[in-house]
Amino acid sequence: MTTRIKHLLAITPDGQTHTAAGWVRTRRDSKAGFSFIELNDGSCFQNLQVIAARETLANYESEVLHLHPGAAVGVTGKLMPSQGGGQSCELVAESLVVYGLADPMEYPLGKQRITLERLRELPHLRGRTNTFGAVARIRNLLAFQIHAFFQARDFLHLHTPIITANDCEGASAMFRVTDANLKNDFFGRPTSLSVSGQLEGEAYACGLGPIYTFGPTFRAENSNTRRHLAEFWMVEPEMPFATLDDDATLAVDLLRHLFRAVCENAKADLAFFDERFERGISSRLATLADARFERMTYTEAVRALEDAKEPFEFPVHWGMDLQSEHERWLTEKHCAAPVIVTDYPREIKAFYMRRNGDGKTVAAMDVLVPGVGEIIGGSQREERLPELLDAMAAHNLKPEDYTAYLDLRRFGSVPHAGFGLGFERLIQFCTGLPNIRDTIPYPRAPGLCQ
Repeated sequence: MTTRIKHLLAITPDGQTHTAAGWVRTRRDSKAGFSFIELNDGSCFQNLQVIAARETLANYESEVLHLHPGAAVGVTGKLMPSQGGGQSCELVAESLVVYGLADPMEYPLGKQRITLERLRELPHLRGRTNTFGAVARIRNLLAFQIHAFFQARDFLHLHTPIITANDCEGASAMFRVTDANLKNDFFGRPTSLSVSGQLEGEAYACGLGPIYTFGPTFRAENSNTRRHLAEFWMVEPEMPFATLDDDATLAVDLLRHLFRAVCENAKADLAFFDERFERGISSRLATLADARFERMTYTEAVRALEDAKEPFEFPVHWGMDLQSEHERWLTEKHCAAPVIVTDYPREIKAFYMRRNGDGKTVAAMDVLVPGVGEIIGGSQREERLPELLDAMAAHNLKPEDYTAYLDLRRFGSVPHAGFGLGFERLIQFCTGLPNIRDTIPYPRAPGLCQ
């Protein structure tokens, strides 16, 4: 059995025999008759240095000297204190098995630095690079910690359907799965890929208690920006007997938990992103892990923006949807802290958000963080049947398409609230990557499906 490199590097060099396997990053040859091989198996950022000697390995001339970046090998040897700098230990090879060579004239991941754009053309190989190895490990860590956070609070993990007949957001930016105009339509009605598991999640929350969904969602927006994907993952908790204030508190607790987890458990990967992509990202996450999240209403935010006398690209007025430049100004200049903005105009929010008593706003919130702007959006749901029917009519939604959703208001209705956290936007925020397409193994966007 091989040992993952991250575990070998954590062992105090003891001269005992261990076996490791991975892919060659570099090979340097010494005139003294041995080679230094840097081996990585994806388990951690640091490579394992292997010492391969001519006098020990029968295949030194025939195979070791032909190892180039990308080759896959297995090494058995003694773990010894390193004689050189840069690493605490090294594996002195007693045997080396070559599983697969990589022709240096054809292998596209050599020693030279490759742009992220070029690597998007090689999605099957980019996991072998420092950047995407670090992205994958942080993505894995965040996913695990999301489950740990909700499980520790007795939330049930719910699997909601990918194929749905409901347009949760009312924006119609959905990928159609079937065409109900066909005589033999598979589902017998128009269906699409889901943009959210919220509607189904609400149903189970109003019977089982707090739940959360964590799965893929799809938007058919023809958007080619650095912040949009056509397929992405969403974290969506839903709580019965909860208010907007409860919702905001849960969102802040989740973000603090995740930022702290990255700082404590991904130090090497985070240091890499700090050096290569965004200076200060490590300290930013550490600060946010303990930061106070300021709160203000949308009306207060608009008033502050209007008084700012800043040359915003989008002029500010009450009733508009705040843009990223406005959100960043609120967090980076006005409050110098993360901000929760609440009580948005009902005309710019989804139909299911609870109407406030002023008749103009709804119990909605956006959690804004410095450097990005919105990272979480949520609301208290409209639990009153007459108000919900009125909101659906205003959004041109047919009640017969939402019978099950309306039943929740007919049979034992309760106040409930929830939010959505875009997983890839979270990863982008924690890594400083300039393009969200580099936060997911195989990005899907307009014109991109490799």
